[in-house]
Amino acid sequence: MLNKKTFTLILFLAFSVTTFAQNKSDREQSKQKFTLSGIISDNKNNETLIGVNIYIPETQSSINTNQYGFYSITLPKGSYTVLISYIGFKNITKKVTLDKNTKLNLNLTDSQEELDEVIVTGTNTSILIRKPEMSVNKLSISSIKKMPVVLGEVDVIKSLLLLPGVTNAGEGASGFNVRGGGADQNLILLDEATIFNSSHVFGFFSVFNPDAIKDLKLYKGGIPANFGGRASSVLDIYQKDGSSKSFHANGGIGLIASRILLEGPLVKNKGSFLIGGRSSYAHLFLKLSEDQKDNSAYFYDLNTKLSYKLNENNNLYLSGYFGRDVFAISKSFSNTYGNATLNLRWNHLFSDKLFSNLSLIYSDYYYGLDLDFVGFKWDSGIKNYNIKYDFKNYISDKFKLNYGMNAIYYSFNPGTIKPSDVSSGINFDQLDKKYAFEPALYVSAEQELSKKVAITYGLRYSMFYRLGQSTVNIYTNDNPVIFNTDLQIYQKATPTGTEFYNKNKIIQNFNNLEPRLAVSYQLTDDTSVKGSYNRMVQYLQLISNTSSPTPLDVWMPSDNFIKPQIADQVALGYFKNFNKDMYSLEVETYYKKIKNRLDYIDGADLIANKAIEQIVLNGQMRSYGLEIMLRKNEGKFNGWISYTLSKSEQQTPGRTAEELGINNGAWYNSVYDKTHNLAVTGAYKKSEKWSFGANFVLQTGQPVTYPNSQYYYSGIVVPSYGLRNENRLPTYHHLDVSATLTPTKNQDRNWKGEWVFSIYNLYNRKNAASINFRQNSDTGTNEAIKTSIFGMVPAVSYNFKF
Repeated sequence: MLNKKTFTLILFLAFSVTTFAQNKSDREQSKQKFTLSGIISDNKNNETLIGVNIYIPETQSSINTNQYGFYSITLPKGSYTVLISYIGFKNITKKVTLDKNTKLNLNLTDSQEELDEVIVTGTNTSILIRKPEMSVNKLSISSIKKMPVVLGEVDVIKSLLLLPGVTNAGEGASGFNVRGGGADQNLILLDEATIFNSSHVFGFFSVFNPDAIKDLKLYKGGIPANFGGRASSVLDIYQKDGSSKSFHANGGIGLIASRILLEGPLVKNKGSFLIGGRSSYAHLFLKLSEDQKDNSAYFYDLNTKLSYKLNENNNLYLSGYFGRDVFAISKSFSNTYGNATLNLRWNHLFSDKLFSNLSLIYSDYYYGLDLDFVGFKWDSGIKNYNIKYDFKNYISDKFKLNYGMNAIYYSFNPGTIKPSDVSSGINFDQLDKKYAFEPALYVSAEQELSKKVAITYGLRYSMFYRLGQSTVNIYTNDNPVIFNTDLQIYQKATPTGTEFYNKNKIIQNFNNLEPRLAVSYQLTDDTSVKGSYNRMVQYLQLISNTSSPTPLDVWMPSDNFIKPQIADQVALGYFKNFNKDMYSLEVETYYKKIKNRLDYIDGADLIANKAIEQIVLNGQMRSYGLEIMLRKNEGKFNGWISYTLSKSEQQTPGRTAEELGINNGAWYNSVYDKTHNLAVTGAYKKSEKWSFGANFVLQTGQPVTYPNSQYYYSGIVVPSYGLRNENRLPTYHHLDVSATLTPTKNQDRNWKGEWVFSIYNLYNRKNAASINFRQNSDTGTNEAIKTSIFGMVPAVSYNFKF
């Protein structure tokens, strides 16, 4: 089953690093070193704060709080000044005498700026210069809420599109693309639970309620070893815990959707609850129209969380999410899809140096169709059950160790077909369900080698088992796709037989080592260069006939024919702060190559396909680029400019000398290729009453395939298409603006409200979502028809809290 040499290697590495860390700790104890540790939280509601900076000027040491607000730093015996800083909160200075291990829990108080001063990062920018962390972006929820968005709804995913290296697959498309990768190559986590579809209403909204979000971080490269399972990026999102001090509520009322969030204590200062809901109601206006009264397009979702502090060393959390989308046309077609997650977590502090988190996670993505006009229903989805156990060992102020494991069990339902009523001519059919198991171990270290050099290094060992309870096709020469040399096309191979694997049988297994490395060298106090390398392995493949995830997509496990994607990425960066951290510059260049990226043969039929292996070929991808981000961090006016120059390509060569491959085996543009990507965003606080925001986005048009000729067959005009993705849609760009009115009477009232006025696409640019070609029925001439989703969209919303 396991590769014994590889397994022994990972265990030896973990043992060696742990032994080294323990010996280092023992030596430190002999020098009379002591540990300062604690939890840092918000004084207003006891919400733990992620990424708070604790700085010791006497030793120039620093540490950040983890995902649960915990910090630990070990220093020689003595007296120290402790500086605590977190954007949006008042700084704290404490004098501490370390003559024994000391616990220092702190509550931070809201500053008057309320995150207006710095909108990009929640961490001191000078600290980022020294850390070996690169290709990482963190956005505050406050900054996201100030961005003008389509239809007036705050959107977490759309805010990511303003960052370098991040694009989308077109206006109104779901998901996002990172450094030329597919939307399915992003690992999206909400309180550690996997979200398989991040969008509502086919990409118009994201599934994340901004009122319920505490922290958001996007890893584009240099990905830590505790993450795995996707080839391009990790979006790590944590929900708020809820206030354990007093009851609070906030929400908003918009033109097409509203939201409400309630939080308060279960037991004061020990336990809390949070519950938030959103729902759209634009479909109700359709009922007023006789032509549209039977049509619907709406979503709803629910965020929940319970937190309880058992004692100083133990905390319990139970969080969940449930969301659904419903899209219906008359009574002939309806589509329902959505995510559901549940996570039970236990935080335990073994000592002032060793923090652990145990999580039991359930995630379910359901998607279904009801096609009354053909008389059948189609249900499909993917479920997973995940156990994670993570440890963080704060060995010293210059050495920290992370290690842990996780194991995921998958259940895939490619499709259940049922007759919609007794008169239907459709028979019940169940596509073969699939099962898989994905365990992994990891160990990583964060180390300061000198005052100028810091390094993060680690190793992840991932395994994947395609399990039985399935029937597998058998093909001649194990080849489910054949090449017809006469017609010069790929065709489905006919199975020569089948083999059924019982529940306790393994159909196929894989194991991979995934090394991670990041290094930072500090040139001056405000300048550094960084480099990183990471390998990521993705064992799940998204079978899709579009360039971004839609509710009709099907996730498949790796098996005998579909191999796991293996991504290797290197990146180099230059980072500099100017004018006492008022300005910062980040420049990165990267190269990424992915093996075993699926491509489809011409004429591939994906829906309800019982043998997906017959229509796909294993290829490869590569992407490379230059990213530049200039930020203004302070003052009444702040924001950033980001620019990306990049290339994303795919290749599927022929498997033999006789085969053509896709596009004659040459590299061709992937659908995610955007040569130029420029984003400018700014926020201006004119007064306590008025603030303004604006975004401008410009991207190279998405690659598409146009017909380049036509021929007549039996009196019918048939278009002939050129090579894949050799054409492009027109350049995509739009300007959005917003204004926020905060009444001055808010200052003396428990109820605080604000009005947000926004205009999406101010100059009414008709960006092309697609271009279709047809023959004009009146003139007989060929014509191209551009489809645009949005023109100028004004919106107003009212936000409140009490």
